[in-house]
Amino acid sequence: MSLRRRRRPNEPFVCEQRGELSLHFGMSALQSRMRRSDPARLLLDYTRAVMSFVLLHPEPAHIVMIGLGGGSIAKYCYVHLPDSRFTAIEINPDVIAMRGQFAIPADDHRFSVLEADGAQWVHEHAQSCDVLLLDGFDAGGLPEALSSQEFYDACARALRPGGVLVSNIWAPDNVRDSVIRRMRASFESGVATLSAEQGENTIALARRADAWPHPHLLHRRARELESRHALDLEGTARKLELALQGAAFEPTMP
Repeated sequence: MSLRRRRRPNEPFVCEQRGELSLHFGMSALQSRMRRSDPARLLLDYTRAVMSFVLLHPEPAHIVMIGLGGGSIAKYCYVHLPDSRFTAIEINPDVIAMRGQFAIPADDHRFSVLEADGAQWVHEHAQSCDVLLLDGFDAGGLPEALSSQEFYDACARALRPGGVLVSNIWAPDNVRDSVIRRMRASFESGVATLSAEQGENTIALARRADAWPHPHLLHRRARELESRHALDLEGTARKLELALQGAAFEPTMP
């Protein structure tokens, strides 16, 4: 009789149902979902909310993501932002080992996956990216190393002038509120938040700048980018316009 091997703590596993793969750390902790027939499609609502950054920075030269997961956002950016370089930082080798299952592209001149500590990487790479995406979780949720005041201070330094931080916050309300307060302390722009329609994710955005784009510019960019993105950018622009009312900002026109 064969016995099923007990998973190690923090070891991910994959489920498949009706042509979709999902990555988990626990049955209640869905990390990523992919449709085999369309690997670059963003199935989870929070991943589409993360991509709201294209309304703030449509042509980033370098995107860095802390936390690879099943690579949904990485694959989307690889396909829809062909002029951008993308670097994913993932600390868990078991997650990286699953990249083939989730159709994550091989490393090339504009795409790479690094096995490294995301917090340490951010500390060591000042002014290294135009967009910094935070989507790093473990079996316990949002790690302290990726949600401390010191970490968000380092995130601000890692961005180039005008750069955008986008953080996926999946945490209890009190933790989420503390995280947003820390982000506000690190970014002069203030913080805008979007709630995912599905699930309990909050998407928080901040800028390495003292002003946000005027709502008219957000809607204009949404129309201009519509043909290039498989997203409801006009709907996202409306949500972002409302979110900016809660951020300390002075809107600017181009």
